[in-house]
Order: sequence, then structure tokens, then C-alpha cells
Amino acid sequence: MIEVSDIGNEDSAPPVHQHTGRDAISAAKMPEDLTAAVDAWAEAHQLVRSDAICRLVELGLRHAPAVPPPRTTIESDFAKIEELAVHEIDRLLDPALPADERERRIRRLTEGPPEFSFERIDLPKHRT
Repeated sequence: MIEVSDIGNEDSAPPVHQHTGRDAISAAKMPEDLTAAVDAWAEAHQLVRSDAICRLVELGLRHAPAVPPPRTTIESDFAKIEELAVHEIDRLLDPALPADERERRIRRLTEGPPEFSFERIDLPKHRT
């Protein structure tokens, strides 16, 4: 359906839906009781089934809650937190330290002492 309106006309009527014959054809598989309910709604509103389905979907979308933003995964949260921690630790460390000592200290602070690594839930478990 295409909405047509007179944009510049103050007395223009609300948008008119016109069938152009170019609408995408969609098939919907519905249980018999839902099809019967759609047919009853269509008859009560003097519509054919396809138009009734379109109207019902439009009504549902108009009243549907906004789509929430996609949730990030826990792994990406851990990665972001670790990246922020590494950046802060690196900023706080003495710049005169050799690179390998800086890396060792950062690793020790972000991963913790090796004797407690089995307690970490975000690190893979090593098989013994």
C-alpha cells in the first residue's frame, strides 16, 4: 500500500491507501483458530482476509513497545572491562619501567595471582 497525501494543502484529507498491484506478496502460516478469528474480524470490518491481516499487523505494530537495543554478550562485557582496566593500569605505571615488566605487572593485576586462576569464572578452565 502507498500513502498519498497533499503536503502543501491545508484542507487535505488524511493519507489514502491505494493498491498499486506492486505490493510484495507474503504468505503467513497460521493455526485454524487464528485464521477463523482473522476471518471473523475481516467480515466485521467488511475486508478481505489479506487486507484484514495488513490492518491487524499495522494495529499491532502501532501499539507494540519500542524494540530494545540488542544486548551485549557477557564475553564482550568482560573484554571491554579488561581493556579499560589495562588502559588505566598502563596509565598509572611508571613510564620508565621496561616493556616486559609493564606487561608482567598488567597481566598480574588483570588476571590475578596464578594460584587463584581456578576461581576466575571468565577464564577458561585448564584440564589437569
